[in-house]
Amino acid sequence: MHLTDTHTHLFAEEFDADRAEMVQRAIDKGVTSFFLPNIEISTIPAMLSMCDEFPANCFPMMGLHPCSVDANYEKQLAEIKGWFGKRKFYGIGETGIDLYHDITFAEEQKKALRIQVEWAKEMDLPIILHCRNSFNEVMEIITEMHDESLKGIFHCFGGTVEEAQRVMNLKSFKMGIGGTVTYKNSTLPQVLKEIPLPYIVLETDSPYLPPVPFRGKRNESSYIWHVADKLSEIYRLPIEQIAEITTRNAQDVFGSF
Repeated sequence: MHLTDTHTHLFAEEFDADRAEMVQRAIDKGVTSFFLPNIEISTIPAMLSMCDEFPANCFPMMGLHPCSVDANYEKQLAEIKGWFGKRKFYGIGETGIDLYHDITFAEEQKKALRIQVEWAKEMDLPIILHCRNSFNEVMEIITEMHDESLKGIFHCFGGTVEEAQRVMNLKSFKMGIGGTVTYKNSTLPQVLKEIPLPYIVLETDSPYLPPVPFRGKRNESSYIWHVADKLSEIYRLPIEQIAEITTRNAQDVFGSF
């Protein structure tokens, strides 16, 4: 069984004490592929170092997280774009809009997202979308700029059936499902019953959003097994089939890996 974690920050400082052991725990659980979204300029060295340490398992993406957008976002984006061509990246991200923490730079976030959508189209790379409290704002931009070359993932999807249908209408986008689907009060299990499995990829967003029974603790990629197990229950399919289909879906987004 091979599981793919399409969104994990394994380079974060939370893993500094046991990174190699944590990766091995995931591999032992059948999680063999990890896609690492960049956050900001300062996180690039750690992300690339990890991909160099585990080249068969870790695949880097490059972008600017919306929570790191500030008045100097254009300078940050220029430096980030300079990395393309120096090595292979598997996606643009994570990018998007976050209106939960701070709306001071909401307009700058929208502009930064538009720039990164253009990168995705120019470079034929998938885009990884963060849309916390901002699904409509992100969807407006993606719908406006969408063409047959644009594809990607709505990371940490937690929306309604109607919002899921809007994603599916784009044809070339998937929805990333992580630990929140295991939470007692989550509405995701009911929503997922209306979403065909070919639109779903698995993710952890580790070290954040751990699944039950690890809530309140550090999340890690080995815990994606619990997400897959919950999807097995929802879709009434063996977990091996969930792993196979969601990994194939990830390959639809990222190409071969």
